Amino acid sequence: MDKVLAQAAVPGVIRAWAGGDPGPGLALWRSLAGAGVFAVAVPERAGGAGVLPVELVTAFHELGRHGVPGPCAETVAAAVLLDRLAPDSPWPAGIADGTVIATLAPPPTLDSPTSPYPPDAGTPTPLDSLNAGTLTPPDSRTAARTPPYALDADVAAPVLMVAGAQLRAAVPGRVLASLDPARRLFPVTPGDVLAAGPEVVAAAGEARDLGTLVCAAQLTGLGRRLLEVSVEYVRTRRQFGRPIGEFQAVRHQLANALVELEYARPLVYGAALAHGTPDFAREVSAAKVMASEAAYRTARIALQVHGAIGYTDEYDLSLLIRKARALRAAWGSPTEHRARLMSSLS
Repeated sequence: MDKVLAQAAVPGVIRAWAGGDPGPGLALWRSLAGAGVFAVAVPERAGGAGVLPVELVTAFHELGRHGVPGPCAETVAAAVLLDRLAPDSPWPAGIADGTVIATLAPPPTLDSPTSPYPPDAGTPTPLDSLNAGTLTPPDSRTAARTPPYALDADVAAPVLMVAGAQLRAAVPGRVLASLDPARRLFPVTPGDVLAAGPEVVAAAGEARDLGTLVCAAQLTGLGRRLLEVSVEYVRTRRQFGRPIGEFQAVRHQLANALVELEYARPLVYGAALAHGTPDFAREVSAAKVMASEAAYRTARIALQVHGAIGYTDEYDLSLLIRKARALRAAWGSPTEHRARLMSSLS
């Protein structure tokens, strides 16, 4: 898979996706589906290879390492919802073979797997927009009337949302500015009801946790790539007559980043192994906290050792740094997951 992604010129794919040209990204998506990336999120009865969390984590680590754009985690979460709530639809099989790209808006919150507002109360409350990757989160006075956001809703079908105890189709509006331009956000409004009842609540919880798990895996891969790029840079960038990687302060920074990433990755795999057990949600939260903080800290260190060039749009590092910041907050911020961990221990 690493070879496939290395040959795909992913930085160019990211820039095209951010600019509104999904063609290269859709071609890459089909290649990934052909390699079985999404089949391991779909049960065999629906045309997949079975829900295999360890394989998902391995694949999404590589997706993160190469910065692959698109609603990858959202498609995995949608596969759970559709398999549980619409098993006779063609969507799960389409997700497995790459002909269907799905997105979910918003990812169910951590306090409750569904919106606290009933379906007839108007627009469901979103995760705060910072968690969705936008620039400014709503405050408590505006959150209830701020629409939820769907990632890459212009290329996804179906676009889903969970409202109360209902799974609904969602109708996207116009694209909004995002912290990461390759994470294209669309406000959505509720559409047709696809399923209703207590089973929606249970399925939404499963979708939330599996989506969070693969997001954590993306973060570990992303952090690893940031570290690799930084190590390569400090070996060649010279200052005061020698490579800057020979300076102890730089070496310590990179070593600290490596330690954090090495601590995070086993937690992600541990959470994958806990799938189907009562501890799964707690293990996922622990993994998301560690992966988020490790990747974000590595991104900051990468920017420090590169200097001003790290900010420039033309330099590929900027694509990874922006993604690290957005994914840190996506699928629940570290603060939210720490709160869930504390709640599980009380």
